[in-house]
Amino acid sequence: MEKKNVIFGVIGILVGIILTGIIMFSSAQSMMLKEEQLNMSFNEAAELLEKTTKDKGWKIPVVHDLQETMSNFGKDVNKAKVFELCHPDHAYKILREDDERIVSSLMPCRISIYEKSDGRVYISWMNTSLMGRMMKGVVPEVMGNASRESEEIINVLLSK
Repeated sequence: MEKKNVIFGVIGILVGIILTGIIMFSSAQSMMLKEEQLNMSFNEAAELLEKTTKDKGWKIPVVHDLQETMSNFGKDVNKAKVFELCHPDHAYKILREDDERIVSSLMPCRISIYEKSDGRVYISWMNTSLMGRMMKGVVPEVMGNASRESEEIINVLLSK
């Protein structure tokens, strides 16, 4: 009887591990990426994002116009821009440390504004706070602060 209980216990643990893995894998995208519909035009959203970013003390070193880029390759897509947001103080805390530079591929923070085929405008961004919690060193703190501040910027657009 004890051997049977041990076997059932091991099977139960394995099934639990497998189910947990399936749930985590299937929900990874919704946990790592956020998307919200905006109540404004594409151009209004882009202008407000640029203004709010600067008002909050952040910089936008680069804006990628994906519609224009794809047009250069002969492809027609709806409006889409990716804004690279940088806060030099946050970036410095990571880039000054050799062991922290591994996360530089996630820098700067990116926010995308795009139009879907139904004409509605959306904003999307990465859950950098969640990503940062999986790291070590100063990264969790820096990414948590950057996430909180960039979400303040995003919330201005969502409140309109």
